[in-house]
Amino acid sequence: MEPLELLGSKTRLEILHKLSSRDMYVSELMEEVGMDGKTAKHHLDMMEEAGVISSREEGRRRYYSVEKEVMLKVSPSPNRRFEANFCPIE
Repeated sequence: MEPLELLGSKTRLEILHKLSSRDMYVSELMEEVGMDGKTAKHHLDMMEEAGVISSREEGRRRYYSVEKEVMLKVSPSPNRRFEANFCPIE
């Protein structure tokens, strides 16, 4: 999935915002963002597939964390570019 497509969802942006402050497990994200389990899993799977987030299991919980820096660039005239990139976190 292209970065702009992935970032084009308000829900995915909210998830990334929450994960930018700390790792969270699915139930926490569901409560924080206000979504059901099926919707949460759908968005988390998409972002994990794209390599933007990763997950790990601790006991019975699956924690998610941000794996890549998200960069959005908007250029004025004459270039008029709008692009998003995912960069490895250094």
